[in-house]
Amino acid sequence: MFRLETEVDKERHRLLSKRLQEDNVAASAGLRALLSTPAEHEVPLEVWALDRDGALAGGLTGRTWAYWLHVDLLWVDARHRGSGLGSRLLAEAERTARTERACTRSRLETWDFQAPEFYRKHGYEEIGRVEDYPPGVTEFILTKRLV
Repeated sequence: MFRLETEVDKERHRLLSKRLQEDNVAASAGLRALLSTPAEHEVPLEVWALDRDGALAGGLTGRTWAYWLHVDLLWVDARHRGSGLGSRLLAEAERTARTERACTRSRLETWDFQAPEFYRKHGYEEIGRVEDYPPGVTEFILTKRLV
């Protein structure tokens, strides 16, 4: 007999994460091979573009793990769109991931109304899509080889 609960519990969340990680490492030679390497831990990667006044003109946030760059957010202020700033932010994140963190691949998700063509122009290829996520929107999953 089990009792199911739905409230947020940070301590149980940490325990669940720890136990799942232990089981995953035990089951995967690939994950075991990452142990004690620089790629074992997820590390944030952020690139910021500031204008002359120090205001945020654009930025990219992501993380590296297992020799992959994962781009989470990329945004450029409307006043600076079309100037190449987004391309510069993406290129700097990829360069940092490749040269400083030994990443060989990059991945990201973007919605159909955001920037799938921007990423394709920069060498990303669609490996999947999720229709109606959220309803009426398509999410694209894109990857790129960095080497």
